[in-house]
Amino acid sequence: MSRSIELDRTEKETEEVMREEDGKQTGDGEQKEDKGQMDDRAQKEDEEQRDDRKRKQDEEQSGNGERKEFDKLKEYGQITLDGGGCRQKIHLLSIIGEVEGHENAPGNSKTTKYDHVLPSLAAIEDNEEVEGLLVLLNTSGGDVDAGLAIAEMIASLSVPTVSLVLGGSHSIGVPLAVSTDYSFIVPTGTMMIHPVRMSGMVIGASQTYEYFEMIQDRILSFITEHSRIGYEQVKSLMLNTKMLTRDLGTVLVGREAVEHGLIDEVGGIRDALAKLHRMISDGGRRTRGTAPPGRNE
Repeated sequence: MSRSIELDRTEKETEEVMREEDGKQTGDGEQKEDKGQMDDRAQKEDEEQRDDRKRKQDEEQSGNGERKEFDKLKEYGQITLDGGGCRQKIHLLSIIGEVEGHENAPGNSKTTKYDHVLPSLAAIEDNEEVEGLLVLLNTSGGDVDAGLAIAEMIASLSVPTVSLVLGGSHSIGVPLAVSTDYSFIVPTGTMMIHPVRMSGMVIGASQTYEYFEMIQDRILSFITEHSRIGYEQVKSLMLNTKMLTRDLGTVLVGREAVEHGLIDEVGGIRDALAKLHRMISDGGRRTRGTAPPGRNE
């Protein structure tokens, strides 16, 4: 009898021990499952935080890029255009007011500084992402050496280039307008061709006249090499005595500049951009010795 009671007690104790072990295993499993879920949530939160940080960085970089472009436009009159349907990156250069030389112009004058433009043109040539250059001109002229330096830089670029005369492109602005592969002028745009002027002291000697002739020859040679007008024709326009009452020279308006062979076509910004996009699609950058596209089409 007592042995039977002891067996029953042993069986009950064994069952209780087994239940406790089962409970521990169940608890351990639940704890493991909870820990796994917590790890998954933590990993998901980390991924979301990384995505948020990356999104903020992208937004900051985009904002910084836009601010830089705005600052460049405000300070130098230049900006990079890349939002068109063709997705071609075009650098916009505006030449406005007076082309400043080695001396600063008065503070109330709008100027184009060659020491800003020349490095920008070098950067365009060195940047494989820039595919073309659009030059907007509304200039009264200025320093001959600075103007010819900019014109020679534009003419030597490997990317396709187009110019658009808005308002006027006078004096040294004429070589700047014809320095591109293709040129446009708006119907009301004007171009003044006149002899070289010099401010300050002038020595009344034959050498001074010869020096003036040399400067004019540099200008005339550049114009005839980069347009369809002849040397003697542009020289006769420069020395014309029948148009200007207080000076020598000629003023050409819109289509007259095209008819004389200075400018390739009458048109506006839409035409200029469309032409430049076609030139980029047709040829892109050219190598040394390759004829510029556009003018002979």
